[in-house]
Amino acid sequence: MQSSLEPRAPRSRLAGTDASERGAVFTRPEVVEALLDLAGYTADRPLHAWSVLEPSFGAGDFLSAIVERLLAACAKAGLGPEDARKLGSAVRGVEVHAESFERTRERVRARLRRWGASGRDATRLSDAWLLRGDFLLAPLAGPFDVVVGNPPYVRQERIPEALLAEYRRRYFTIYDRADLYVPFFERGLRLLGDGGRLAFICANRWLKNRYGGPLRGLVARDYHLSHYIDMEGTDAFQSEVFAYPAITVIRRGAGEWTRIARRPRIEGELPAVVQAMTRAGPVGDPRVEEVAQAVRGEDPWLLDSADQLRVLRRLEREFVTLEEAGCRVGIGVATGADRVFIADFARLPVEPARKLRLVMAADLREGAIAWGGRGIVNPFEADGALAEVERYPKFAAYVGEHREALQRRYVARRNPEAWYRTIDRIDPALTRTPKLLIPDIKGEATVAYDEGLYYPHHNLYHVTASTWDLRALATILRSSLALLFVANYGVKMAGGFLRFQAQYLRRIRVPRWDDVPAAVRASLIAARPDDATAIDRATFAAYGLERAEIETIRLAAAAARVGRKS
Repeated sequence: MQSSLEPRAPRSRLAGTDASERGAVFTRPEVVEALLDLAGYTADRPLHAWSVLEPSFGAGDFLSAIVERLLAACAKAGLGPEDARKLGSAVRGVEVHAESFERTRERVRARLRRWGASGRDATRLSDAWLLRGDFLLAPLAGPFDVVVGNPPYVRQERIPEALLAEYRRRYFTIYDRADLYVPFFERGLRLLGDGGRLAFICANRWLKNRYGGPLRGLVARDYHLSHYIDMEGTDAFQSEVFAYPAITVIRRGAGEWTRIARRPRIEGELPAVVQAMTRAGPVGDPRVEEVAQAVRGEDPWLLDSADQLRVLRRLEREFVTLEEAGCRVGIGVATGADRVFIADFARLPVEPARKLRLVMAADLREGAIAWGGRGIVNPFEADGALAEVERYPKFAAYVGEHREALQRRYVARRNPEAWYRTIDRIDPALTRTPKLLIPDIKGEATVAYDEGLYYPHHNLYHVTASTWDLRALATILRSSLALLFVANYGVKMAGGFLRFQAQYLRRIRVPRWDDVPAAVRASLIAARPDDATAIDRATFAAYGLERAEIETIRLAAAAARVGRKS
């Protein structure tokens, strides 16, 4: 069955690829059982009167377990094979891949026959339950009591252009670089009936990343995050995957408390954790936390610790963001052709007005700048206009020598007359501006002070201030408190490294400079970059933190740091 709006050729190309290209990752049986339990799809309930949807059933990992539970529930309700025709709306599964669809349909049909259904009823029921098509395009009426599964992991660049355009037309959550699983969440949620639950195991990137904002906003408006299990470092799948998985259970309707568990062992521990998470009344298990206000608008979800969340929310109520305090966060220049624009400063064969000293992440060492001598060719004048090549013969000769390489860039193809520009506009005034420099990916905050000598490369973020003393602000940004904000709001990379991106730095709350006592100002300014104790002591004094809050922050920072012992 196929929607009249469905692009046929693009869909068939995606469906015909192998499992890895389709984003198919198969789930271990223990994890399948855990998701069904968390969704409330258990055999002690009248599942014959429920409707459950599996949006991408693949080899049938979830579908087989669903059928087993449904048949067990039928037995409890006094229903047998002779009642098979009453179950036509109990299950709906969708799969785009033809071979997987046919193989799984035969498995379902065979199971119904073993149950005792006639050949005709088994065929009719399996045909009613299973739909071959693209879940994001297939006609599905709903509503469903449960939507459960493991949506496909497919990056946008692997989706045919026509198909991606149709997805974007239908799903507003496909924002920025959103993975294909994001609209799976959107459609699955919208197909839920009142009180219905969606339970997915999926990459956790959308919980904090920029592209997850619209989906997080949808959940915050109309749904409730009831359960969350962090599965990083566990063997949740039947093959090794390079993702950070999490089990997410979302219910249609209002709610405040979220039950959270972190990295349970699959063998032996996961069933007990799930039992505690689904227990009525108090949890009664130290491995499960209850957190309030974990979801707020499109903000990243804060699911690391109830204690940390309480501290963060208190700081957010009482202090202002960096930019509200008169600071500005930006990122260094991306050129699109570093091999052309960046070279040894002294040897760049252009006029002095057309080059700047460039600082790179490798130049930042132990809180100071050890400049490596690199420079960047600057094609922009101080007023933001592109420099006229006629006025700078050396510059004209240099970019002319590399014209072919520069014109191949997207920024040049989009604006052929400005073929020699960098992707980002360079503002020479930033070079002369005192600023703090922070590398993107680190195990902890590396912050260096530039008195006004260098222009930052694109893997460096910079912070300028009109109110705060930058030396004092550097102490704040090097502290365990700043790390608490970045670790909770940011996304970890491979190896546990944090990303100190602008969107996360802007989350850090600070006192207003005028509210900081003179003695505390002095201690912030005096703290050496390598003295973690002095940094934290001065920072905690600036915020007036209580002892319990300090302990929570220190423990969080110790867990987040990578690269050295705390």
